[in-house]
Amino acid sequence: MSMMDQAIRRYFRAWLDKDIEAVRDTFSDDAVYSECYGPEYCGLSQILQWFRDWNQRGRVLEWSVKRVMETGRTAVAEWYFRCEYDGVTDGFDGVTIADFDENGKIAKLCEFQSKAEHCYPYGSAVPPVGNKAAERVYPQGVHPG
Repeated sequence: MSMMDQAIRRYFRAWLDKDIEAVRDTFSDDAVYSECYGPEYCGLSQILQWFRDWNQRGRVLEWSVKRVMETGRTAVAEWYFRCEYDGVTDGFDGVTIADFDENGKIAKLCEFQSKAEHCYPYGSAVPPVGNKAAERVYPQGVHPG
């Protein structure tokens, strides 16, 4: 597992464990974090404040990585996230794009969200046999739908 893959997984695990030190160790001092629904945090101090504040009202129940792809100093992770916040439990699929600095810390992170529940208006939820891209994502040929 690469350094960038490890850093992303360590960061996601920090939310499950409420481990602020792991968050501090993952981001550069001048990092920018853009959440999937709009808020943006500029600098490590804002990222840590958000982490503290969020964890007072909620808890992450699951943040599982489906796959990580890398090019240069950028990693893209596809994942599933589920949490309880202010008494409401919700989950969604998402993608993180993380740019790393020369010291191996995340300098910029952007999140994108997708509905976890999918519908299939044109038929089957199982990808056609021979769909090589789907086989790479879902090796057993089973679509999560």
